Amino acid sequence: MVELDWRRLLPLVGKANAALARYDGMLQALLNPAVLLSPVTANEAVLSSRIEGTVATLEEVLQQDAGIEQAANRHADLEEISNYRNAMRDAEQSLQHRPLSLSLIKGVHQHLLQGVRGHDKAPGNFRNDQNWIGRPNCKMENARFIPPSPIVLPQALDDWAIYLASEEEDPIVQVAVAHAQFEILHPFKDGNGRIG
Repeated sequence: MVELDWRRLLPLVGKANAALARYDGMLQALLNPAVLLSPVTANEAVLSSRIEGTVATLEEVLQQDAGIEQAANRHADLEEISNYRNAMRDAEQSLQHRPLSLSLIKGVHQHLLQGVRGHDKAPGNFRNDQNWIGRPNCKMENARFIPPSPIVLPQALDDWAIYLASEEEDPIVQVAVAHAQFEILHPFKDGNGRIG
């Protein structure tokens, strides 16, 4: 195991905290922060969905929001992005009255894959078989990354949930570690990047 040199990261963590504080201050000064957040979350949805193969653009998403009809060949991609945005809103609302947990993540995952690509890959359920990341149709031996076995996944997810509930000195560091660990665990058959 390689030890992480935290001293090298501290200046970056400080900059991230300062930027987040400025951003929060700017949002607090607005009468309706959703005006600023809506395009930002739309762009996040586009970028996160692109990782998993969608090709719709932010412009197309904003045009759809404005009621402008989009090309038929973009319908599936736009639906995936719409699901992403709705799942994110649901998660944000849930987090106002309950902590981030495995059950919340499973519910968000179920919403994310409802009626779109991946709907047949056990939405809302952690995987019970081995998955891997690689080029389309590649075999496991040619994978770029192989997540933990489904045999150890339940314990790894429980450990991850315990870490989420713990109190770290710096929440930004904790979020970064939790995100990286989630992506390493890759607990769903599909949609891990968007959920992450």
